[in-house]
Amino acid sequence: MKKAYYLSTCDTCKRILKELNLSDDWKLQDIKTEKITLEQLEEMRKLTDSYESLLNRRARKLSEYKGQELSEEKLKSMILEEYTFLKRPVFILDNEIFIGNSKKVVESLKTIISA
Repeated sequence: MKKAYYLSTCDTCKRILKELNLSDDWKLQDIKTEKITLEQLEEMRKLTDSYESLLNRRARKLSEYKGQELSEEKLKSMILEEYTFLKRPVFILDNEIFIGNSKKVVESLKTIISA
């Protein structure tokens, strides 16, 4: 499976997608216009160590939860309810997941795609 979850209004996501120049067999999902389903989120979770690793710590709405203990179940529901809580972009290539826009993540995905 080749899938990318991104935000079409995010310049960083657009830059990374352009940089990667993904082939037509990748399915792109704009998480703002096509919400993440429970099944999709659980699939992402299986490929990583926690829902917390999928959480966008820069989300402005996260301040609403300041000081609260955020369980894995709460993080799961937050990501499902509000697209801004998903760290972006997220790429799934077969059984590997690449989360976020750090240079290290993007470079490792580039290396695998070009191999």
